[in-house]
Amino acid sequence: MTKIFHRLLRDETGATAIEYGLIAALISVALIAGASTLGNSLDSTFNGIGGKITTSTSGKL
Repeated sequence: MTKIFHRLLRDETGATAIEYGLIAALISVALIAGASTLGNSLDSTFNGIGGKITTSTSGKL
């Protein structure tokens, strides 16, 4: 019984899987944060361009 318990304590295969899972979660959080920031920046850029187009065409109608 002690041999089984000792072998179980030395087994690290589950720890490796958990580490890979944590790394994948960290990468996904970073990607989501970056995409959100980029999306907000693009939204404000396109809104500014749309406003300029509306302003420039409103005088010609």
